[in-house]
Amino acid sequence: MQPADNDEGLVHLQPKVSFDGGDLDCGNGLLLLIRKHIDPLLPGELLEIRSRESSVAEDLPAWCRMTANDLIRVQRDKHESRYLVSKGPNSNRSNTVRELNTSPPTEIIVDGRPLAGHSSAVAPSDGSSTRRVVAPIPELAVMGIGSWPRPTWLMRALGERLQGRMTEADFQATADDAVRLVLDSQRQAGVDVLTDGEQRRDSYSGFVGAILDNCQLIPLTDLLPYVSDPESFAAELRALDVPAAEVRHPAVFGPLARSRPLAVAEYEFVAKRSPLPVKIALPGPYLLTRTMWLECVSDRAYDSRESLAEDIVRVLRQELLDLLQCGTSLVQFDEPVLSEVVFAVRAERRSFMCGALGERLPAEQELEFALGLFRKLTAGLPIDRIGIHICRGNWTPDESKALSGSYEPLLDFLCRVPVGNYFLEACTPRAGEWQGLTALPADRRLGLGMVNQKLPHVESVTEIRERLQKALDLFGSRLMLTPDCGFATFADNPISSTEIATAKLATLVQARNEILGKSRRELTSQ
Repeated sequence: MQPADNDEGLVHLQPKVSFDGGDLDCGNGLLLLIRKHIDPLLPGELLEIRSRESSVAEDLPAWCRMTANDLIRVQRDKHESRYLVSKGPNSNRSNTVRELNTSPPTEIIVDGRPLAGHSSAVAPSDGSSTRRVVAPIPELAVMGIGSWPRPTWLMRALGERLQGRMTEADFQATADDAVRLVLDSQRQAGVDVLTDGEQRRDSYSGFVGAILDNCQLIPLTDLLPYVSDPESFAAELRALDVPAAEVRHPAVFGPLARSRPLAVAEYEFVAKRSPLPVKIALPGPYLLTRTMWLECVSDRAYDSRESLAEDIVRVLRQELLDLLQCGTSLVQFDEPVLSEVVFAVRAERRSFMCGALGERLPAEQELEFALGLFRKLTAGLPIDRIGIHICRGNWTPDESKALSGSYEPLLDFLCRVPVGNYFLEACTPRAGEWQGLTALPADRRLGLGMVNQKLPHVESVTEIRERLQKALDLFGSRLMLTPDCGFATFADNPISSTEIATAKLATLVQARNEILGKSRRELTSQ
């Protein structure tokens, strides 16, 4: 991008229309007002948006890039910010954004840095001048969902760290060694997208309880002194699919805050060691709301589940922005509890679903609540780098203990949720038929499970190739290829061994390559 000719010209650009967005944020009505005012304008005409909401400074630039409108100028004073937007490209000047205040003019996108992959490169979070190009995810990419079996010595270190017997520095050095082994296994398998295997986490979601301010990881059994009916609660814990004493639960004791990142260091460690795309998995906003909202504890800090959810969305959005700015190719939000919403009632039993013990309203209301959280979380951001993962439980290899049901009751939610990538279990019979998934928006990518991480054996190349060909016939090249879920959702309860996990991914890569080879030969012979 070329710099603007001069700042004076920027100051005197006149909008065709101006409106006051007040305190609205992009996820709560501002984008609708922008669309109302910008649609009648001619290409190149200018719209001024006045706003007192600080988050608009982060969200509006991303919306402009996604909609091919130019953000011309940002002007701030003590009371409000003014954003000048051109409808479509502005032919009279460059696309460089200037922020006008008492400081020298600077380019702004999000927190002062271009959003990686949407201006070709990104400034790293360590403040160095080197910019990273975001690695694109290829067609029919093979990748893991997230978690990977932990070595025994890392398990010991995790326990010692949680109990305060190991320093953070010593634990991270130990975890670094474990991640190196995970990366070696994935390279050996030939995957196209890397994860760090969630080696630094005690579980795929609960780990945030040890990082967020005013949150603490405690065993589920420790909640007994806080509940009004300890005997009933103890009976419910005994009925869970996972022994309650072995699961640490994030409990909220005050207003949530994020004084340090959740997973940025995980991305940085992997990105420094490979040019391949990197995917980072995070617990989704609905999952965290359901797991953290326990009336016996949470209502000491929050009046309602909805007020807790607002802070959960805020801290997750901060993390999401940092990960996108760092150069993460794909951020995946895990939402398995959505399955509990629609399938547990049908099964007429309470399912553990990774700690979702909080209140649950009727399924339709819960899905709308979850949809609203995602809209706030991703508003104005590039959804092509954001995904959602849904499964039916992954705490045991016993298929009979996990929930069952087709995606039909979740289709409306999936079609409306603002993400560009779906990661869905598909090869287990519990997931039902695939045909209904053809209703998903055609411009979204679809990661389908092609191997079952619960099976103790490695599926044959022939079996996977047949499954993949069926998926290609239905969904085409927008497919991504994964296991149904992670290989070790809980650190102390892996579903597969490292050897089996590596072999499953390697066989999936081989089946994919054979399919690609066949397709190329067919094209050549025509």
